[in-house]
Amino acid sequence: MARDQIYSAPLGKISGFAFDQRVVDVFPDMIQRSVPGYESIIAMTGTLASRCVAPETNCYDLGCSLGASTLSISTEIPDNCKIVAVDNSEAMLGEFRNILDAKPAKQEIELKLADIRDVEIENASLVVLNFTLQFVPIEDRLRMLKNIYDGMVEGGLLMVSEKIKIVDPQLNQIFIDAHHEFKRRQGYSDLEIAQKRSAIENVLIPETIPEHQSRFTEAGFNSSSIWFQCLNFCSMIAIK
Repeated sequence: MARDQIYSAPLGKISGFAFDQRVVDVFPDMIQRSVPGYESIIAMTGTLASRCVAPETNCYDLGCSLGASTLSISTEIPDNCKIVAVDNSEAMLGEFRNILDAKPAKQEIELKLADIRDVEIENASLVVLNFTLQFVPIEDRLRMLKNIYDGMVEGGLLMVSEKIKIVDPQLNQIFIDAHHEFKRRQGYSDLEIAQKRSAIENVLIPETIPEHQSRFTEAGFNSSSIWFQCLNFCSMIAIK
């Protein structure tokens, strides 16, 4: 696993964060050292899939990156299901294709290069948005969730994992500071933390848990719940 050193040297101009080849090359290290609880969320994605995915239905991994969620789901669902893994980064999908070529899955896995806002959802018993909704413009999020809802079967499960904003400003700052300390303990320098924050602050737009849950309801979902939280990162599920 290549080590993330993208922001280790001073940068004169910091461009907006993008999932380009530089990020693809270090992505597993980057996300594990940046998101507390990431491995637990990925493992539980498969466990929750085993509880809700019906035979001959589809699963969607929207914003699949290198396919960690897809592969977790694949180990737990019937062989006659199909997984559609979607990303708008050609570099990400290219590397994911190499991973699948080296170790094929039991199910059909379709890799789709597309904007996740435009994907047609069909016969879905599971839709996963693991750390991807936060990159969708806020004004497009409800429309996208309604599109997902319309394409799901009754009893289908939506999983949304996100970096979140805490309602109380004081608690929000405590969690932000604790997250930065987490990253320091994973080997990131203060320079790396600061430059990454500058690159991502206008690209990743977090919202509060009540905002997410209100949107789930407005999109049509019957109920929703948080099932995991560590500092300012959480994962939620919603049921059709």
